[in-house]
Amino acid sequence: MFIEIEPNSFLFKLTIATFLCIIIGLERELKRKPLGLKTCLVIGIMSCLLTHVSIIAAEHYAIAYTKPMDPLRLAAQIVSGIGFLGAGVILRRNNDMISGLTTAAMIWGAGGIGIACGAGFWIEAIVATVLLLISVEFLPFLFKFIGPKALREKELKVKITVHAGDQLTEILKDMKSQNMKAKKVRVKDLKDTTIRQMDLIILVDEKTYTTDIYYNLKKMDYIESVEIESL
Repeated sequence: MFIEIEPNSFLFKLTIATFLCIIIGLERELKRKPLGLKTCLVIGIMSCLLTHVSIIAAEHYAIAYTKPMDPLRLAAQIVSGIGFLGAGVILRRNNDMISGLTTAAMIWGAGGIGIACGAGFWIEAIVATVLLLISVEFLPFLFKFIGPKALREKELKVKITVHAGDQLTEILKDMKSQNMKAKKVRVKDLKDTTIRQMDLIILVDEKTYTTDIYYNLKKMDYIESVEIESL
Protein backbone atom coordinates (compact mmCIF):
# COMPACT_ATOMS: atom_id res chain seq x y z
CA MET A 1 0.00 0.00 0.00
CA PHE A 2 1.48 3.31 -1.10
CA ILE A 3 1.37 6.43 1.03
CA GLU A 4 -0.35 9.25 -0.80
CA ILE A 5 1.42 12.57 -0.54
CA GLU A 6 -0.55 15.72 -1.26
CA PRO A 7 1.19 18.17 -3.61
CA ASN A 8 0.74 20.95 -1.04
CA SER A 9 1.97 18.93 1.94
CA PHE A 10 5.21 19.82 3.64
CA LEU A 11 6.64 16.35 2.99
CA PHE A 12 6.10 16.70 -0.75
CA LYS A 13 7.66 20.19 -0.80
CA LEU A 14 10.65 18.95 1.18
CA THR A 15 11.13 15.95 -1.10
CA ILE A 16 11.13 18.12 -4.23
CA ALA A 17 13.54 20.64 -2.66
CA THR A 18 15.89 17.85 -1.58
CA PHE A 19 15.90 16.21 -5.00
CA LEU A 20 16.55 19.46 -6.86
CA CYS A 21 19.33 20.51 -4.48
CA ILE A 22 20.97 17.10 -4.90
CA ILE A 23 21.19 17.83 -8.63
CA ILE A 24 22.77 21.24 -8.02
CA GLY A 25 25.11 19.87 -5.36
CA LEU A 26 26.33 17.04 -7.58
CA GLU A 27 27.13 19.53 -10.33
CA ARG A 28 29.41 21.41 -7.93
CA GLU A 29 30.90 18.19 -6.54
CA LEU A 30 31.87 16.99 -10.01
CA LYS A 31 33.82 20.22 -10.48
CA ARG A 32 35.53 19.86 -7.08
CA LYS A 33 34.12 23.11 -5.74
CA PRO A 34 34.30 24.01 -2.03
CA LEU A 35 30.54 24.17 -1.53
CA GLY A 36 29.11 20.96 -2.93
CA LEU A 37 26.42 18.42 -2.23
CA LYS A 38 26.16 18.72 1.56
CA THR A 39 26.10 22.51 1.53
CA CYS A 40 23.43 22.70 -1.17
CA LEU A 41 21.29 20.15 0.65
CA VAL A 42 21.48 22.02 3.95
CA ILE A 43 20.65 25.33 2.28
CA GLY A 44 17.79 23.91 0.20
CA ILE A 45 16.18 21.87 2.97
CA MET A 46 16.38 24.61 5.58
CA SER A 47 15.14 27.24 3.13
CA CYS A 48 12.15 25.03 2.38
CA LEU A 49 11.51 24.45 6.09
CA LEU A 50 11.77 28.10 7.09
CA THR A 51 9.55 29.23 4.22
CA HIS A 52 6.91 26.63 5.11
CA VAL A 53 7.07 27.60 8.80
CA SER A 54 6.81 31.28 7.90
CA ILE A 55 3.66 30.73 5.86
CA ILE A 56 1.99 28.44 8.40
CA ALA A 57 2.92 30.73 11.30
CA ALA A 58 1.44 33.75 9.51
CA GLU A 59 -1.83 31.86 9.03
CA HIS A 60 -1.87 30.43 12.56
CA TYR A 61 -1.16 33.64 14.43
CA ALA A 62 -3.04 36.01 12.14
CA ILE A 63 -6.05 36.00 14.48
CA ALA A 64 -3.97 37.19 17.44
CA TYR A 65 -2.85 40.37 15.66
CA THR A 66 -4.90 43.23 14.33
CA LYS A 67 -2.50 43.77 11.45
CA PRO A 68 -1.98 41.10 8.77
CA MET A 69 1.36 39.24 8.92
CA ASP A 70 3.68 38.82 5.95
CA PRO A 71 3.85 35.06 5.26
CA LEU A 72 7.25 35.38 3.55
CA ARG A 73 8.89 37.72 6.01
CA LEU A 74 11.13 34.97 7.38
CA ALA A 75 11.91 33.68 3.90
CA ALA A 76 13.13 37.13 2.90
CA GLN A 77 15.88 36.91 5.52
CA ILE A 78 17.11 33.64 4.04
CA VAL A 79 18.46 35.45 0.99
CA SER A 80 20.62 37.71 3.19
CA GLY A 81 21.97 34.73 5.10
CA ILE A 82 22.89 32.87 1.94
CA GLY A 83 24.68 35.97 0.69
CA PHE A 84 27.00 35.69 3.69
CA LEU A 85 27.89 32.11 2.72
CA GLY A 86 28.38 33.10 -0.91
CA ALA A 87 30.85 35.82 0.06
CA GLY A 88 32.93 33.19 1.82
CA VAL A 89 33.65 31.24 -1.36
CA ILE A 90 34.59 34.21 -3.54
CA LEU A 91 38.36 34.23 -3.48
CA ARG A 92 41.12 36.33 -5.03
CA ARG A 93 43.96 34.08 -6.05
CA ASN A 94 47.64 34.96 -6.29
CA ASN A 95 47.30 35.60 -10.02
CA ASP A 96 44.72 38.34 -9.35
CA MET A 97 41.92 36.20 -10.75
CA ILE A 98 38.57 36.05 -8.97
CA SER A 99 37.16 32.57 -8.40
CA GLY A 100 34.05 31.19 -6.72
CA LEU A 101 31.46 33.50 -8.27
CA THR A 102 29.56 30.68 -9.96
CA THR A 103 29.59 28.58 -6.79
CA ALA A 104 28.28 31.53 -4.77
CA ALA A 105 25.52 32.04 -7.32
CA MET A 106 24.67 28.32 -7.29
CA ILE A 107 24.18 28.15 -3.52
CA TRP A 108 22.08 31.31 -3.76
CA GLY A 109 20.06 29.46 -6.40
CA ALA A 110 19.73 26.44 -4.09
CA GLY A 111 18.24 28.71 -1.45
CA GLY A 112 15.84 30.18 -3.98
CA ILE A 113 14.74 26.71 -5.01
CA GLY A 114 14.15 25.78 -1.37
CA ILE A 115 12.08 28.93 -0.84
CA ALA A 116 10.03 28.23 -3.97
CA CYS A 117 9.33 24.66 -2.87
CA GLY A 118 8.46 25.76 0.65
CA ALA A 119 5.98 28.29 -0.74
CA GLY A 120 4.36 25.57 -2.85
CA PHE A 121 5.75 26.61 -6.24
CA TRP A 122 7.46 23.28 -6.89
CA ILE A 123 6.74 23.24 -10.63
CA GLU A 124 8.44 26.60 -10.98
CA ALA A 125 11.33 25.29 -8.90
CA ILE A 126 11.79 22.31 -11.22
CA VAL A 127 11.77 24.54 -14.30
CA ALA A 128 14.25 26.92 -12.64
CA THR A 129 16.59 24.02 -11.80
CA VAL A 130 16.55 22.74 -15.37
CA LEU A 131 17.24 26.20 -16.76
CA LEU A 132 19.97 26.72 -14.16
CA LEU A 133 21.82 23.57 -15.20
CA ILE A 134 21.39 24.38 -18.89
CA SER A 135 22.82 27.86 -18.29
CA VAL A 136 25.83 26.60 -16.33
CA GLU A 137 26.67 23.39 -18.18
CA PHE A 138 25.38 23.40 -21.76
CA LEU A 139 25.18 27.01 -22.94
CA PRO A 140 28.89 27.83 -22.36
CA PHE A 141 29.80 24.62 -24.20
CA LEU A 142 27.47 25.55 -27.07
CA PHE A 143 28.71 29.13 -27.35
CA LYS A 144 32.27 27.89 -27.76
CA PHE A 145 31.21 26.47 -31.14
CA ILE A 146 28.77 29.09 -32.40
CA GLY A 147 30.19 32.16 -30.63
CA PRO A 148 33.21 34.36 -31.36
CA LYS A 149 36.72 32.94 -31.40
CA ALA A 150 37.56 34.63 -28.10
CA LEU A 151 35.32 32.11 -26.32
CA ARG A 152 37.59 29.30 -27.54
CA GLU A 153 40.74 30.83 -26.11
CA LYS A 154 42.35 30.44 -22.71
CA GLU A 155 44.62 32.74 -20.76
CA LEU A 156 48.14 31.87 -19.64
CA LYS A 157 50.30 33.88 -17.28
CA VAL A 158 53.88 33.87 -18.60
CA LYS A 159 57.09 35.16 -17.05
CA ILE A 160 60.23 35.13 -19.18
CA THR A 161 63.74 36.44 -18.70
CA VAL A 162 65.60 37.78 -21.72
CA HIS A 163 69.32 38.32 -22.36
CA ALA A 164 69.05 41.32 -24.66
CA GLY A 165 66.49 43.94 -23.72
CA ASP A 166 66.33 45.37 -27.26
CA GLN A 167 64.92 42.07 -28.52
CA LEU A 168 61.68 42.21 -26.51
CA THR A 169 59.70 43.50 -29.46
CA GLU A 170 61.04 40.72 -31.70
CA ILE A 171 59.98 38.17 -29.12
CA LEU A 172 56.46 39.58 -29.08
CA LYS A 173 56.36 39.39 -32.88
CA ASP A 174 57.51 35.76 -32.80
CA MET A 175 54.80 34.96 -30.28
CA LYS A 176 52.18 36.59 -32.47
CA SER A 177 53.35 34.56 -35.48
CA GLN A 178 52.75 31.40 -33.40
CA ASN A 179 49.19 32.46 -32.50
CA MET A 180 50.08 33.70 -29.02
CA LYS A 181 48.29 36.98 -28.42
CA ALA A 182 49.82 39.18 -25.75
CA LYS A 183 47.03 40.72 -23.70
CA LYS A 184 49.01 42.44 -20.97
CA VAL A 185 52.74 43.11 -20.92
CA ARG A 186 55.00 44.36 -18.15
CA VAL A 187 58.78 44.71 -18.47
CA LYS A 188 61.27 45.38 -15.69
CA ASP A 189 65.04 45.33 -15.19
CA LEU A 190 66.53 42.81 -12.82
CA LYS A 191 68.98 44.30 -10.32
CA ASP A 192 72.71 44.11 -11.03
CA THR A 193 72.20 42.24 -14.33
CA THR A 194 71.63 42.97 -17.99
CA ILE A 195 68.73 40.53 -18.06
CA ARG A 196 65.20 41.81 -18.50
CA GLN A 197 62.07 40.19 -17.11
CA MET A 198 58.82 40.33 -19.05
CA ASP A 199 55.51 39.41 -17.41
CA LEU A 200 52.57 38.97 -19.73
CA ILE A 201 49.23 37.30 -20.18
CA ILE A 202 48.75 35.55 -23.49
CA LEU A 203 45.70 34.16 -25.25
CA VAL A 204 45.99 30.80 -27.00
CA ASP A 205 43.60 28.23 -28.37
CA GLU A 206 42.04 26.25 -25.51
CA LYS A 207 43.01 22.96 -27.18
CA THR A 208 46.69 23.87 -27.08
CA TYR A 209 48.65 22.19 -24.31
CA THR A 210 50.36 24.49 -21.85
CA THR A 211 53.51 22.41 -22.18
CA ASP A 212 53.59 23.05 -25.93
CA ILE A 213 53.51 26.79 -25.28
CA TYR A 214 56.38 26.35 -22.84
CA TYR A 215 58.55 24.47 -25.33
CA ASN A 216 57.78 26.97 -28.12
CA LEU A 217 58.87 29.86 -25.92
CA LYS A 218 62.05 28.08 -24.85
CA LYS A 219 63.05 27.67 -28.50
CA MET A 220 62.96 31.41 -29.15
CA ASP A 221 66.21 33.34 -29.33
CA TYR A 222 67.42 35.42 -26.38
CA ILE A 223 65.00 33.80 -23.88
CA GLU A 224 66.85 32.65 -20.77
CA SER A 225 64.03 31.07 -18.75
CA VAL A 226 60.28 30.57 -18.96
CA GLU A 227 57.66 30.31 -16.22
CA ILE A 228 54.07 29.64 -17.26
CA GLU A 229 50.81 29.23 -15.37
CA SER A 230 47.25 28.50 -16.43
CA LEU A 231 44.65 31.03 -15.23
